[in-house]
Amino acid sequence: MSERQKAGRRKAGTAVVAALPSREVEKLPYNPTPSEREAVIAYFAAQAKKGPRLKVAGSSVKIDHPDPAFGLIAMLKAVGSTDRYFLEGLLQQLVSVGSPGSSPDEAGTNFALAIVKGIEPRDQIEAMLAAQMGAVHNATMTFARRLAHVETIQQQDSAQTALNKLARTFAAQVEALKRYRSSGEQKMTVQHVHVAEGGQAIVGNVSTTTPGGGAIEKSEDQPHALGYAPGIEMPRQIEEEREAVPRASGSGE
Repeated sequence: MSERQKAGRRKAGTAVVAALPSREVEKLPYNPTPSEREAVIAYFAAQAKKGPRLKVAGSSVKIDHPDPAFGLIAMLKAVGSTDRYFLEGLLQQLVSVGSPGSSPDEAGTNFALAIVKGIEPRDQIEAMLAAQMGAVHNATMTFARRLAHVETIQQQDSAQTALNKLARTFAAQVEALKRYRSSGEQKMTVQHVHVAEGGQAIVGNVSTTTPGGGAIEKSEDQPHALGYAPGIEMPRQIEEEREAVPRASGSGE
């Protein structure tokens, strides 16, 4: 190793040296800043858990891993599944979405796969939704490109309509993923209620009888209601007694 390479190692710092392979450290031309060092460490940490990529050779698509068995397990983990047949079907669909032509495209396929892995699906439903989001994103960018190169009003209207629909669909997919992931979380709402002096309040399901019969009850799946106990008159301002108004008397009185 030359003196220049040794100097490059010293300037890189121990953090970057620990994260970078030796062949990459030797190529460092300058001393990275602290934020750059953190970025390098985060990059290699993410690379270690993102899962393998796909290797395309003609019409053959395989998991790029030195050991096929471990590569399969790593890919299953990356898409949130334990079913090999689900993985095979999902990868075939990603190849179709990521390949603009009739033959598999390695760069486009791995881009579609990277979208799925970046969402970090926890189960097969999230994996399918992530794949659909990748497909909608590709279609959105296709029509965005068409909109930028239109020549007629008809082409502009067509591309603009499709682009708007796809953009709204993608936003709805993101919201659906958020709702699905938070479906098991409990939510508690705390409200401050002030009760006037002399009033009584209860916490629980409230049932009141309305004129004409029948009762209105709070559903059990709704938050507990807060209200005044039935039959107890709510506090109100007491009106001052007004002077009696003389009633009109008859002519004979």
